[in-house]
Amino acid sequence: MPEISSRSPLFAPIKIGAVEIANRFVRAATHEFMADASGGVADRLVLLMGDLAQGEVGLIITGHAYVRPDGIASPRQTAVYDDRFIPALARIPDAVHRTSARIFLQISHSGRQTKAKMIGGLPISPSAVFEPAFGLMPREMSAADVPDIREAFLQAARRARDAGFDGVQVHCAHGYLLSSFLSPHTNRRTDDWGGTTAKRARLAVEIVAGIKEICGRDFPVIAKLNSTDFLPGGLDLEESLEIAGLLEAAGLDALEISGGMTEAGRGSVWEGVRAEKDEGYFVDAAARFKKALRIPVAGLGGNRTLAHMEAIVREGRADLVSMSRPLVREPGLVRAFRLGQTAKSACISCNKCFNPRGLSCGDLRISRHIPNRTIL
Repeated sequence: MPEISSRSPLFAPIKIGAVEIANRFVRAATHEFMADASGGVADRLVLLMGDLAQGEVGLIITGHAYVRPDGIASPRQTAVYDDRFIPALARIPDAVHRTSARIFLQISHSGRQTKAKMIGGLPISPSAVFEPAFGLMPREMSAADVPDIREAFLQAARRARDAGFDGVQVHCAHGYLLSSFLSPHTNRRTDDWGGTTAKRARLAVEIVAGIKEICGRDFPVIAKLNSTDFLPGGLDLEESLEIAGLLEAAGLDALEISGGMTEAGRGSVWEGVRAEKDEGYFVDAAARFKKALRIPVAGLGGNRTLAHMEAIVREGRADLVSMSRPLVREPGLVRAFRLGQTAKSACISCNKCFNPRGLSCGDLRISRHIPNRTIL
């Protein structure tokens, strides 16, 4: 296969806010399990991000970094809740910026999707709605709690900027705290932070606007948003479109469309390889957002085949294509696409890469009979 960059829409640059992205490939945020015990950046996380950059991914989005100590969701998760983390965080953009790649820090709070023993207390939620997957009843936040959460996100974004990241992604999906504010299933408040769509979206809207205020208009702020929660009484596509419009008006620079939450038993990483025509299982939803918004939209969900991803962009269904698991198996996949060395990822979507000892391709670990380690 010849080099394809000159004739493929996937290798055309695009701007997200003031930042130019070299191509249309996005490494979707993927929890790496690669921080140290305190949440600090460890060497292997820096190496992984550097390998993705060398592999020519246009935009790399880190796994979610927690904005408060009570917002940790998983072991070995990266922390961004204190200024002391800035020097170590800065190692990531330092490694990435040796190439043309750009990197955004995803910032998040777990909300009710965590364990009490992990945070040393009862998890918080906009409303006291039982979380069956974790087997707990969260503490309903008071109105006075909400501004503190907003400030935690703003300061996390400021730390990301100070560490040299090119932007941030605000995690508003997958049932985490901001997602649970947006969802009518988990937000049953009757005050200024719940009830109508606009009130449930208020916290996310204020976070986007606040980051723009403290970090500057040229610092990109993007969001990950559920198209649906896959839950009866949860967020649906039509209401999510309305929320997206509110976020755009607040200054959002781009949007990545996903879906699902833990309680639904259906998240964003579906097992099994699909036929090429069925790849990008959130792209149909992304196309609706693209029609409604002026900002760039990224589509994800089992993207594997180069020709299919080209069609997504060429047909105007999304501006960018996001991948997660293929880039765990093959950090150099985008470069291989450009050079004509492959036309499809070898990822089999087995989901064995999500390993608490460190993100790595489980299929390769098994097929090569090698111990668990990060495949770089």
